[in-house]
Amino acid sequence: MVLFAAAAGGALVVQARDSSTQEARQLSKGVAQSFARAAGTLDAMKSGRPTELLQPRAEDTRRNTGVDYVVTFDPQGFRWTHPDPKLIGKHIYALRQGGAADRPFTKTFEGSLGLAVDTTVPVYDTNGITIVGFVSVGVTVASVDDVVMDQLPHLLAFAGGALAVAAGGTALVSRRLRRQTRGLDPSEMTRMYEHHDAVLHAVREGVLIIGSDGRLLLANDEARRLLDLPADAEVRRVADLGLEAGTAELLGSGRPVTDVVHLAGDRLLAVNVRPVDPDDRPAGSVATLRDTTELRALAGRAEVARERLGLLYEAGVRIGSTLDVVRTAEELAEVAVPRFADAATVDLLDPILSGAVSAGPCPEMRRVAVHGVDGARSLYPVGELIRSVPTSPVAVGAERGRAVLDVDLTASGGWMSAQDPDRARRLLDLGFHSLITVPLQARGVVLGMASFWRSDGVPFGGEDLAFAEELADRAAVAVDNARRYTREHGLAETLQRRLLPSALPDHSAVEVAHRYLPALEGVGGDWFDVIPLPGARVALVVGDVVGHGLHAAATMGRLRTAVHNFSALDLPPDELLGHLDELVTRIDSDEQGERDDENVSGATCLYAIYDPASGLCSLSRSGHPEPALVHPDGTVEFVRVPGSPPLGLGGGEPFETAEVTLPEGSRLVLFTDGLVEDRERGFDTGLQALGHALAHPGRTPEETCRDVLDALLPARSSDDIALLVARTRLLDRSQVAEWDVPGDPAVVAGIRAEVTGRLRTWGLEEMAFTTELIVSELVTNAIRYGIEPVRLRVLHDRDSLICEVADGSSTSPHLRRAATTDEGGRGLFLVARFAQRWGTRYLARGKVIWTEQSTRSPAAEPEEVSAETLLDQWEDASW
Repeated sequence: MVLFAAAAGGALVVQARDSSTQEARQLSKGVAQSFARAAGTLDAMKSGRPTELLQPRAEDTRRNTGVDYVVTFDPQGFRWTHPDPKLIGKHIYALRQGGAADRPFTKTFEGSLGLAVDTTVPVYDTNGITIVGFVSVGVTVASVDDVVMDQLPHLLAFAGGALAVAAGGTALVSRRLRRQTRGLDPSEMTRMYEHHDAVLHAVREGVLIIGSDGRLLLANDEARRLLDLPADAEVRRVADLGLEAGTAELLGSGRPVTDVVHLAGDRLLAVNVRPVDPDDRPAGSVATLRDTTELRALAGRAEVARERLGLLYEAGVRIGSTLDVVRTAEELAEVAVPRFADAATVDLLDPILSGAVSAGPCPEMRRVAVHGVDGARSLYPVGELIRSVPTSPVAVGAERGRAVLDVDLTASGGWMSAQDPDRARRLLDLGFHSLITVPLQARGVVLGMASFWRSDGVPFGGEDLAFAEELADRAAVAVDNARRYTREHGLAETLQRRLLPSALPDHSAVEVAHRYLPALEGVGGDWFDVIPLPGARVALVVGDVVGHGLHAAATMGRLRTAVHNFSALDLPPDELLGHLDELVTRIDSDEQGERDDENVSGATCLYAIYDPASGLCSLSRSGHPEPALVHPDGTVEFVRVPGSPPLGLGGGEPFETAEVTLPEGSRLVLFTDGLVEDRERGFDTGLQALGHALAHPGRTPEETCRDVLDALLPARSSDDIALLVARTRLLDRSQVAEWDVPGDPAVVAGIRAEVTGRLRTWGLEEMAFTTELIVSELVTNAIRYGIEPVRLRVLHDRDSLICEVADGSSTSPHLRRAATTDEGGRGLFLVARFAQRWGTRYLARGKVIWTEQSTRSPAAEPEEVSAETLLDQWEDASW
């Protein structure tokens, strides 16, 4: 109560102080506003002698209102008035700190008169915009404290009165309580309440009240029944009641115990003893007895049920942790042993192991899991194909689709002898005495059989049979899920490998090596490609479709086919990715209504074109990692290629192209993010590791692939890995011939002759006729219908002879069949007839018309027709 009174007094003091402070704020604000708006204040501030006019008025106001100061000052902060004349004309430090200069504000701050509650009010000119001065009125904290101190006696008197009232109330309550208990002593009240509590509240339990000398003072009827007490048991010593020695010693000791189980005849009694004296003096004790015989039996069964439920929960967590059929079977055997059985085996049908669907129950199954005590090695080993006899529990359970319980193997060992006599004898010698065989079936199909063996303890019973069926049902679902995953994974991997290039072309521009490794969790959509292009060039492609499974693999095949088709148009990298982005967007739009969760969005691609004649490599990427470039001296750098969003997410934004000149013998390394990033390694860390693995000069592409995978391949890859390494080559200058063609058709004959001379140098004299015809047609049409400059380039690349005519026009020729009355239009038809391939490639400015002839089987010349006759027969009128 004293603490309560002190707290109340303190609260009242704080409340009084807050109230006084609030009154001070209101007082200072009211006085400041009244003074600022008073007649003559504005005129005095605007006059040339504000101090002379305002100081008397300010002091009168201060004395009449009870504030501690009334200070006026100009907008620059120099005082006009102050209670201390020495401070008039002085500048106010931190003039407007904490407040706005254009409106009144109140705050507590340390001023020249000490800590004060201050209100400052601006005084505006008659226009209401210009501030002429300020009026500051304050009440010091000392004044507020004086008010509080004046109220403190009243507060203390109130607190003292409250304390007196509380003390009186407590005395009255205590007196009333003693009157209601009739003045009983505490010991008498304790003995009375012990007796009544034993009689009234422990009716369904045996109750004994024992004195400090070990004599039985009171025993209720339940206690007499449980302990078979004689009629004169009361007032006799507990040790003389003929109880079991341990029970008598416990009851007579008086020490507190809780639920100690003692045997009394054929009953199990739970004994509780509590002393009745609160001061721990030897004043006796109270003992209660409960018959727990039936409860203990129920508790035993409940404990078994609890363990079984825990085992089922553990099975749900552990079985099926991986989508592997064999591992799932092993997890079932590991869960069952030793908490349910001493040994466990799992047999599955052979089609299940490969992911196929079983045609139905079959007597032949393959052992996939064995787990248990040392004697389990006498069972059939893992991997063996077991053909069960028709009378065996495996065959019966598979045929009926129900679990089979064999309680006593020694009495029903006929089927064991028929199956394998030697093995049956060893199992019985090792003590195996009972067996439960349960079919693993899901969706009405038997996948295999699980067998549980016991060699110790009691044989299996009906409750064990129900539990085994529940355990097998849960495991069967996991096995079936693993089977379906195995099937889909196999289909996806087969589809992925069929869609990927089985062998890359041998190209004069690059020497390549590649690797593709599917993820352990499922095949994804990574792919790579090497695509020959006209002009001895080559395209290098690496892409990645987000996701796993059949859909990702099929999407990869669609994108790879699209890249091949777009490459046939000889598009630059940025344009090709633009077309591919539009294709993915259209595919997503078409499939959005059907498969919202399997869109293509998220595919990435890196496309590079390498020209061995110049060593120039053009690259573009869409959401894909930048490639690594290994220089001939082993220096590694990552080529800076402008990034773009993944395919289908760019929103129509243009792609950019980077161009870099590659030295001969350098290695260009293209890869997917699965190589450098996984659950335990970040992307940047993976790039650093890749750079260290590549930093070795003189390595072939095949050796480079091995180095990279040895250094970066994770133990359990969660994503596909595609790796493509290309070592660059340059065409020898002797393999390339170039001519600048003037815009005069008369020079065509000389150019034909020079081309023929170069063919003679290359040992290709037999191709001179068709090459002269092609060069003549292309160069003549470029001069007539193209735009200068016109250039001719002839390349000898292994088994190919390539002719390229470039001009500044963007118009493309079209092959058509000329009518018999046409005077021209047959030139391009001749070119297409004698060349193996031909086409058009557009440049940033202009185009290139190219042809390719095979040096292995050159086109046969028409019989009895000379080259001059053919060249003079047609005139091209259309280009």
